[in-house]
Amino acid sequence: MDIDALLNPEPLSTAALVLDLLLAFGLSSIVALYYVRFGEALANRVKFAKLLPILALITTLVISVVKASLALSLGLVGALSIVRFRTAIKEPEELIYLFMAIAIGLGAGADQRVPTIVSIALIMFLLIVIRLVSGWHARRRNFYLNIQVPDGKEHETATFNAVNELLADKATFVDLRRLDRVNGALQLTYYLDCRDADQLTGLMDALNQRFPEATFTFIEQSNVPGV
Repeated sequence: MDIDALLNPEPLSTAALVLDLLLAFGLSSIVALYYVRFGEALANRVKFAKLLPILALITTLVISVVKASLALSLGLVGALSIVRFRTAIKEPEELIYLFMAIAIGLGAGADQRVPTIVSIALIMFLLIVIRLVSGWHARRRNFYLNIQVPDGKEHETATFNAVNELLADKATFVDLRRLDRVNGALQLTYYLDCRDADQLTGLMDALNQRFPEATFTFIEQSNVPGV
């Protein structure tokens, strides 16, 4: 190994650096546009997406400068060791796209242009496939049903069984999550799976007819924190 070559590398090619920067900017911009259009994070996606190309460009520049110099590499390690990031990443999805931008910068800065292009194209393809599959499942209606049925204590068992039978008949899947008895009324919480909107409408009509004095609330599963 030529120690002198490592400590005193040849000047960085400006043409190669420009090509790498353009590649990083192009790929990261595609990732940013996809995130803005199809991302599910609650934060401001447009504002966050603007940072992805900049992150990719900075990573490309850093890797391009230090990749052939042992001294610069050691200096970079020392410099990064004193950096502290105070802002927490609250959305896991944001972390994924941050890593994609960094990966683009690493690949472009290391002159691995073709592998970087192929890898990002494959990742984007898989993201699209996952989205299509998730969209197919999302057409199913998953809800939490909160129902309160006023009834006397002596009839609560019959009422409970009647609710269970009705839901089992009208919904595709039923799972009891909670049962409370408050002021002579049964409060029940179910997790439901309906095939489509028509099945959900039929379920609501059946509840109204069978328990006209009951109150019930449907909560979409995706709107429940932590689900």
